[in-house]
Amino acid sequence: MSRRPANEEVGNEDRFEFGHNWLRFLEVVDDERIRAAEVSLAELLDGDIAGKSFLDVGSGSGLSSLAAVRLGASRVHGFDFDQASVRCTLEMQRRYAPDARHWSAEQGDVLDPEYLAGLGRFDIVYSWGVLHHTGDVWAALDNVSSLVEPDGRLALALYRDQGRASRFWLSVKKAYNRGRVGQALVLGTFVPAFFSYGLLVDLAHRRSPAARYREYKAARGMSRVHDWVDWLGGLPFEFVSARDVTEFYAQRGFRLLRFVQGRGSMRLHEYVFGPGDSTQTELTESPY
Repeated sequence: MSRRPANEEVGNEDRFEFGHNWLRFLEVVDDERIRAAEVSLAELLDGDIAGKSFLDVGSGSGLSSLAAVRLGASRVHGFDFDQASVRCTLEMQRRYAPDARHWSAEQGDVLDPEYLAGLGRFDIVYSWGVLHHTGDVWAALDNVSSLVEPDGRLALALYRDQGRASRFWLSVKKAYNRGRVGQALVLGTFVPAFFSYGLLVDLAHRRSPAARYREYKAARGMSRVHDWVDWLGGLPFEFVSARDVTEFYAQRGFRLLRFVQGRGSMRLHEYVFGPGDSTQTELTESPY
């Protein structure tokens, strides 16, 4: 397979401050969101988390790490490139699991082999919507594979390649990160557009618009508005096809155990890999 960086222009663009967005997310975290995150993580991993070591690559808000703690993981370690995200994770721990001595978090870079070499291996390596923001998605995908125990699992969510649509969103993200004016223009254009589109769809289907936001909260405990900001500003930004990702890991001795196809502009493909033969699983992807 011939691969190239999905975004050949990542270079030295300004990085989006993911951590500052997550610190704002802390203001809306509640027991309902935490419980939704637990349910989502348990479903993704078939409930097999208790007694397992769990590595959260790109811990962000710390919500997934907290869910793993509450689901009985024996050890939880999170790291993030963004120091503000680390502060957010530690604050999540302070608020909701102050006695969880088996939960740690620190600043770290998934593209730094020396740092990763000191982590050891984990039963579950989890990275949700992170590796496509590193600036070198294929190196990041390769690096996390070395962190999985021989009989462990690797759970990922990655932006899917939508061709022209993905390149359009790359241009939007670049505009957002050019400064305060670009940020204001992008937010002022797209947030009302996202809201209005959802409202029109709900009204056309005679559905309560409020249900859209309740269901989003229930899906993974996340906030739709905070995720909109993350989506519009998130640089670096790369995108990959499920076929390429599956083949990439098949060559490294991983078998695809679970695949959930993302739909819509902002949805991610979800993958769970485990040990197995190198036979590639055939996947059919929709661009929508």
